[in-house]
Amino acid sequence: MMNPISYLHTLEFDQLPPAVVARAKQCIQDLHAVAAAGSHTPLARIISDYVVAEMPGSSPLLWSEKCASMTGAALANGMIIDSFDAHDGHVLCKGHVGAGIYPALIALIGNPSQLKPHSATAKAFITALVLGYEIGTRAGIALHQSSTQYHTSGAWNAIAAAAVGAKVLRLTDQQTRHALGIAEYHGPRSPMMRCIDHPTMVKDGSGMGAMVGISAVLLAKRGFTGAPAVTIESSEFAELFDDLGDRWRIVEQYFKYDPVCRWAQPATEAARRLKAENSLDTEKLHRITHIEIHTFHEALRLGKKHPANAEEAQYSLAFPVACTLLTGGISPDKVITTYNDPDIHTLIDKMTLHERERYNQAFPETRWADILIRFADGTTLKTEPTRTLGDTDLPYSEAMLTEKARRLLKMRLSDDQATNMLMHLQDLV
Repeated sequence: MMNPISYLHTLEFDQLPPAVVARAKQCIQDLHAVAAAGSHTPLARIISDYVVAEMPGSSPLLWSEKCASMTGAALANGMIIDSFDAHDGHVLCKGHVGAGIYPALIALIGNPSQLKPHSATAKAFITALVLGYEIGTRAGIALHQSSTQYHTSGAWNAIAAAAVGAKVLRLTDQQTRHALGIAEYHGPRSPMMRCIDHPTMVKDGSGMGAMVGISAVLLAKRGFTGAPAVTIESSEFAELFDDLGDRWRIVEQYFKYDPVCRWAQPATEAARRLKAENSLDTEKLHRITHIEIHTFHEALRLGKKHPANAEEAQYSLAFPVACTLLTGGISPDKVITTYNDPDIHTLIDKMTLHERERYNQAFPETRWADILIRFADGTTLKTEPTRTLGDTDLPYSEAMLTEKARRLLKMRLSDDQATNMLMHLQDLV
């Protein structure tokens, strides 16, 4: 079995293949832009005010002049990213590594937008980020294999945050064992499907995961014990870690274009194609009498049809499909402030949601949906089975991901500033 702790402390920047470095920079660009959008949410305001008041310190909060302690900044920055559901993830761990490790690294090293390109610090940031994706993805898969309950990302990306912290702060091997164990033990239990059924600001737990990971490292450095981390050390999961350094899990992460739950996105993609291929203008949309959405069980649990806040808008199936049919996409404002558009809700009232067993069988490796639309004159439109875009075998183009990042960055920056930011992040190493 590859020893994850030995790997953690011996991985160097020069060992990273060019494709891995390129993907790491793409993840940073995506996460930084998502945080720019997330900083506008009510959730971001609440958590930022909280950590500044209750956890003071000098670690920066994203897209703010405010600071907090290392643990406070990790908590707030993780929640800021998590508040706008457009960040990367992995299909098998059914969650998000980056939303936990990026805030941890900002607390430990600093904001990458402020790092000197090609410096030793920038290389250390990239190396630790890659390490976090490698440990975190495997820990997430291990947790899902060992638990019958679906826990949020925070339950396992706490371990990834501890791993990057142990590397950056140069803990001993024994201290690292304890840091990983503390993080696994104290990581949030956070049952995901409760938040799917009842969407609130607790979301995917990544802020708590980042905070727990940082606190675990700081405790272990002082002698606090907590080993072992079962998801890391158990022989039951040895196969997951045996290919560290050979199989790079960071390049398996998916990207999202729309700021809604990944489970809704096969249906939003189907809606996007229907609108584009059939010129569904306002007049045609008014003639719709019924819309059937067919997808997998977990997506149907996104059952809040008429959202009353940003969280309900992002954890809905019907709402983003209606947005896409009406406007061709899902703009950030639709899930942050203008989720009560009456035209959207008129379409939602015509929807019924249905489960397809063959789509259930394909989940979580792939996500599928199809849509049937009926019009007043008796005609119909139907999509073929449609997959989520953004997976490694069905990727968004680099140009489309850059356009997404630019669009989100411009929620905080001018066009020229967004361009400069993108250039800086791409030139980090």
